[in-house]
Amino acid sequence: MEHVPVIDLAPARTGDVAGRRRVAGLIDQACVEIGFFAVTGHGVPDAVGHALREAAHRYFALPLDVKRRAGPADEATPRGYHALGGEALSAANDAVAPPDLKEFYHVGPVDVGADAYYTGPRGRQFFPPNIWPEDPPGFRAAAVTYYRAMDQLTGFLMRLTALGLGIEETFFDDKVSRSIGTMRLNYYPRQLEAPLAGQLRAGAHTDYGGLTILNGEDVPGGLQVWTRSGRWVDVRTAPDQFVVNIGDLLMRWTNDRWLSNLHRVVNPPLADGRHQARLSIAFFNHPNWDVMIECVAPPGQARHAPVMSGDYRDLKYAKTGFATTAPA
Repeated sequence: MEHVPVIDLAPARTGDVAGRRRVAGLIDQACVEIGFFAVTGHGVPDAVGHALREAAHRYFALPLDVKRRAGPADEATPRGYHALGGEALSAANDAVAPPDLKEFYHVGPVDVGADAYYTGPRGRQFFPPNIWPEDPPGFRAAAVTYYRAMDQLTGFLMRLTALGLGIEETFFDDKVSRSIGTMRLNYYPRQLEAPLAGQLRAGAHTDYGGLTILNGEDVPGGLQVWTRSGRWVDVRTAPDQFVVNIGDLLMRWTNDRWLSNLHRVVNPPLADGRHQARLSIAFFNHPNWDVMIECVAPPGQARHAPVMSGDYRDLKYAKTGFATTAPA
């Protein structure tokens, strides 16, 4: 497969189990061959994404000192604002590259309970409080609404994942219901001078959790995916679609049936008259921290040993510089 297919979820949302199985089969094929697919017919109102994109653009247009007021006290905390040049995503895959040409805003789960899963010594590690900017008005409300919509969409997609893998449709329900995932508002500013050698808006990397759901803007300097034939292909993004890919942990869960694929965000041509900033909203689902990830495979055919979801996330965070211990 040399392109990212577009899959209409409507037959699965409105039809019977046969309709869900047909859509799940298309997802399975895409995830085996390229690890990415785009979705339409997802049921998320366009207004939900529009409100957050509008608020995010207003926020990132603020002066740097104002944006920094919504940053964490410790830069290793995956919440709030993180400035340009603070991360190289390729490091998670043990590659060396200059810092990515992006700034981002990190949002964690917005519906956190009071029981020990969230508040105990281990739970606090995965649920530091969110940080919200005072300006622009409506940023928090838009982010919370969008986060909840993505959480709901993830649950539906994980049911299709189960059907695509040939297991019980509800298999993943209680394993992603209290996710330790996050949402990132990635802002790629205009590039007024040439980047360093090997420097990209986001270096080549794989995601490390479960499903990623991306909503991007169709402007120059966008997402590319690596194909099995050994070339980079552009991925079209549009406000009314979501691009979905699987992470390393989900690949492991499927016993390597599904591919967690390399992707990157390239630089726009400096001479391009349409050169402009780009915003993408990435929602990363990561299974509940206390779930033991065991390969979906026949007895004796598992390719990986079981691993705790939270432990796996810690391993990846340690490579990218984010904290793996609970805040004081």
